[in-house]
Amino acid sequence: MSLQVMSVVPLEKGKARIRFDDGTEVVLYKGEIRKLGIEEGCVVTEAVYDKILNEILGKRAIKRAMHLLEKMDRTESNLREKLRMNGYPQELVDEAVDYVKRYHYIDDRRYAENYVRFHQGQKSAARLKMDLMRKGVSKDLIEQALSQEYQSDERKMIEQILQKKGYFSGEKLPAEQRRMYGYLLRRGYKSSDILHVMKCDDYLT
Repeated sequence: MSLQVMSVVPLEKGKARIRFDDGTEVVLYKGEIRKLGIEEGCVVTEAVYDKILNEILGKRAIKRAMHLLEKMDRTESNLREKLRMNGYPQELVDEAVDYVKRYHYIDDRRYAENYVRFHQGQKSAARLKMDLMRKGVSKDLIEQALSQEYQSDERKMIEQILQKKGYFSGEKLPAEQRRMYGYLLRRGYKSSDILHVMKCDDYLT
């Protein structure tokens, strides 16, 4: 199998993006491109392509994954996205993620538990669930993390928010009650808890 180079596009930091005729793309340093004799329109043999993937980019993808995880804990979904943004082909993204998972450098269960443990004093369970879903954590792992780690009293959290907003200082007009109710609802707190703390007997409409 051989591939034709359709384009070589210069990037920052002495790199360039190479696009082949099968649609795949790789990012190499310009010095590597010169050494491999790659230029627009040339044909790359299977041996050269395998060298690019296995000898150059494979190790680099793993190192990049490790570097990203040194800075902060990440979900698998986020790490995959970062590696793809760095120009690594999907097969190398898969291999790099498999490597760090094998050595437990990345663990979505641990990430979810730590996230809930750290943020539970400031966010509702519903808000934490939404945040973790956006980060690509599976629903099952989120539910397990909340079940094991979430211990906050949400009515007390609502009361603290209302106190900071000065809600309890003086009588509030219905319009202001509705505004505060909507604010708390958007933060993921249950309607029944909000109404109880706000001392409203009826649903605010």
